[in-house]
Amino acid sequence: MAKIELKQPVVQEISDHIKDAQSVVLVDYRGLTVDEDTQLRKQLREAGVVYKVYKNTLMNFAFKGTDCESMCEMLEGPSAIAISKDDATAPARILSKFSKTAPALELKAGVVEGTFYDSDEIKVIASIPSREELLSKFLGSIQSPITNFARVLNQIAEQGGEAPAEAESN
Repeated sequence: MAKIELKQPVVQEISDHIKDAQSVVLVDYRGLTVDEDTQLRKQLREAGVVYKVYKNTLMNFAFKGTDCESMCEMLEGPSAIAISKDDATAPARILSKFSKTAPALELKAGVVEGTFYDSDEIKVIASIPSREELLSKFLGSIQSPITNFARVLNQIAEQGGEAPAEAESN
């Protein structure tokens, strides 16, 4: 079998992973200990993020003609990719948080929802809360006025249905 025939399934695997992905983040993992790498992989797996190490040439072939093509120039040195099909900020958020405890991990670049971001911009994306956090904050802000209104109605009912004195004078 020719070398290209052996490599084609790997290129196809990368292409399948990045196809329809919300985000793809490229990192340099050089210098991570085995324990740190295991912890990182566990955190990413729990968030539903695919984290793989591939040869740069194979990633380069898979990136051609996709939104990830702009990351081809960043494929130098040891590279791994983190891919999420569900949460656009999860790979950047987890990798950025992990890099604070393991400075050997370096974010190179990423593509989030079709837009290329360099390492500094990926760190900004990492500061965006997850979708669930944003929804809970939104629901909390909606629920607060309703809760206050219910408390006022409850106080009026406890007073025997009488309106407060200020309301009567208006």
